[in-house]
Amino acid sequence: MGIVEGKKILVTGVLTDASIAFHIARLAQEQGAEVLLSSYGRVLSLTTRIAGRLPKPAPVLQLDVTNAEDLAALESRVREYFPHGLDGVVHSIGFAPEAALGGNFLNTSWEDVATAIHISAYSLKALTMAARPLFPGAGSVVGLDFDASVAWPQYDWMGVAKAALESTSRYLARDLGAANIRVNLIAAGPIRTMAAKSIPGFADFERVWSERSPLTWDVNDPVPAAKAAIALLSDWFPKTTAEIIHVDGGLHAMGA
Repeated sequence: MGIVEGKKILVTGVLTDASIAFHIARLAQEQGAEVLLSSYGRVLSLTTRIAGRLPKPAPVLQLDVTNAEDLAALESRVREYFPHGLDGVVHSIGFAPEAALGGNFLNTSWEDVATAIHISAYSLKALTMAARPLFPGAGSVVGLDFDASVAWPQYDWMGVAKAALESTSRYLARDLGAANIRVNLIAAGPIRTMAAKSIPGFADFERVWSERSPLTWDVNDPVPAAKAAIALLSDWFPKTTAEIIHVDGGLHAMGA
């Protein structure tokens, strides 16, 4: 019997089989859960194709977290598959325009900054509130993060957006605790995902982790972060909320 046996989980952000979200969905199924995926627009067909690589078929819902109509329709779309609602939601969503990354911090326009914060941070609140009616009496929301306690080279406004994501998770945990909805984040070390490829100077992150991580860090292995997410989706952390679990080989705690 798996640790999420019988649970119903919505996983966003599956784009390739190298993504952390894909391995969360895979492990969730292997640990006994039923899984729905979401995608949108031009990448929906990509997500549908990648869903075929999961151990079991997983339906893919249309969901653009910046679209009010999609958010309003989420409950009815999920109930087509899970009439009794959800037990967990995985937020694996982030984006910043090219002008918001790569050392352009001082020159980035508000429009580009707003896009990064809307998609990467505010969407956690938007998704959680859209899913709230689907939680029958308890729920677990798990988001994917990159440690925002320090300034990283090249990361620029995405770093600010991740800081906003971390703060958003704490306020959601505060306001949804009475409904027994837990909200936590996984701060993963660098993984060679599609999102990572869009970050200029990603090799700098790889070098930092190879030199300073106490535990050997493999940038090609998304499974440790995925396992942590499954643990938070399970009943094994019933009183943990507003937490950031670092799955980064321990680098976050190291000095110079």
